[in-house]
Amino acid sequence: MKKRNGVPMGHPKSLRNMLYRSLGAKNFGVFWHYWNPIFGYYLGKLVFKPLRRYMPARLSLVFTFVFCGFIHDLVVLSIRGRMSYFFMIWFLFMAVGVLISRWLKHDLSRLPWLFRATYNLSYIGLTFYTASYVDYAISVLW
Repeated sequence: MKKRNGVPMGHPKSLRNMLYRSLGAKNFGVFWHYWNPIFGYYLGKLVFKPLRRYMPARLSLVFTFVFCGFIHDLVVLSIRGRMSYFFMIWFLFMAVGVLISRWLKHDLSRLPWLFRATYNLSYIGLTFYTASYVDYAISVLW
């Protein structure tokens, strides 16, 4: 926690630091390094690293994101009583964004924090909208 947020777990500035560092990240891949460090740590340790032993890192990353979406969809299942695939779809699109960001070697670090935050939030919003559309299309077809 301290390594990613600069403060120990439970510190009053923990949430502020997480938001500041993740939103102001130089690219979408780095955004996820800072976002929700506790959950990210366990996803890395319990999902990504074991998958990495059997498949390439890029594919392991995609499966880790989709698994995280699956966990979120299980929460929806527990509340609504029916399965939703929205989060798995959304997180798949976000994983693709991470891979594209790495492939293009995005580095927005020289730009102002507000621009970087707008960039990262815009990608999240775009993928949210796209996942909503795909999820709706799937529900209509099935």
